[in-house]
Amino acid sequence: MELPTLPTQTCASAPFDHAKADVILRSADGIEFRVFMLFLSLASPFFETLFGLPQAPDGASDQEMKDGLAVIAVSEDSKTLDTFLRFCYPSTLAEDPSLDNLTEILSVLAAAKKYSLDLIERKVCQALANPKVLEIDPLRSFAIARNARLKHETITAARYNLRQPLIPALFAEIDLITASDFLALLTYHKKCIISVQNLMKNLKWMTDHYVNRSGCGWLFSSGSHYNGDYCRCEQGTDKRFFPWNAAPIAWWTTYMQEVYELLQDSPSGDTVRTAADRTIQKVRSANCAACSGRVKEGMTEFSNLLALKVEEAVAPVCTLLYNTDKL
Repeated sequence: MELPTLPTQTCASAPFDHAKADVILRSADGIEFRVFMLFLSLASPFFETLFGLPQAPDGASDQEMKDGLAVIAVSEDSKTLDTFLRFCYPSTLAEDPSLDNLTEILSVLAAAKKYSLDLIERKVCQALANPKVLEIDPLRSFAIARNARLKHETITAARYNLRQPLIPALFAEIDLITASDFLALLTYHKKCIISVQNLMKNLKWMTDHYVNRSGCGWLFSSGSHYNGDYCRCEQGTDKRFFPWNAAPIAWWTTYMQEVYELLQDSPSGDTVRTAADRTIQKVRSANCAACSGRVKEGMTEFSNLLALKVEEAVAPVCTLLYNTDKL
């Protein structure tokens, strides 16, 4: 027995199904949104002009009608249409939707520009600069922001890209930007790498901060006692990382070696802090009673200091980009 075919849903959900609506917008996938011209006209000069056009006499127009309302077909799909219409409606009728998906942001931003929805465009820009979005897809965020000629959002995304390797993987939105835009991003990334290299070659920023060895005693605890516990950790041998020309504890030297390599690809304070978290876990796993008790405090302070110096080193590069048309 053949099952009956269920009717395809064509009506949008509330609040776009109101019985007193005065126009219907039909999405590209056939969903009908019954909306109020007043709300759309107040939100968009495009709609204000569209709805203000003189109407042809009855029977003299090929305008599609349904239930006495004009039906206007738009090129946006129902998901995009639903999102940007909610921004147009008063908050008492529809709350602003959350934008934490880059695919949604891209489509809604395009619609906002198309329909001259300036307020919505600003809100989409805020979503594009959302740290939650940037931490997941900084390169896609850069491509979308650059394609939309959003300078602040482009720079913000470029800075988040410093947490990623210099040469990124392919992504869908790469077609949104030109080769010169992509080259500008890579050049910026490379200049930031160069700007932080001196931090690892000259530890003056560190010795100035701590003043002397007693300012970071945990760093030279090899062979000493802490709270009655004896430190059996070895001393480091890499003289590149000998503050005050003294051999520090080996696990800190290993951390500095790791960070030195990581910053050659990802010149970001986040890189420094993430490596410090790994070091803290390694030291605790090694079960040195003396180091386990103070590694977190010591490394958290030190990594925050180094992360700050990294951010300070790349800041002039970012400032330079604000004053150019490269990005």
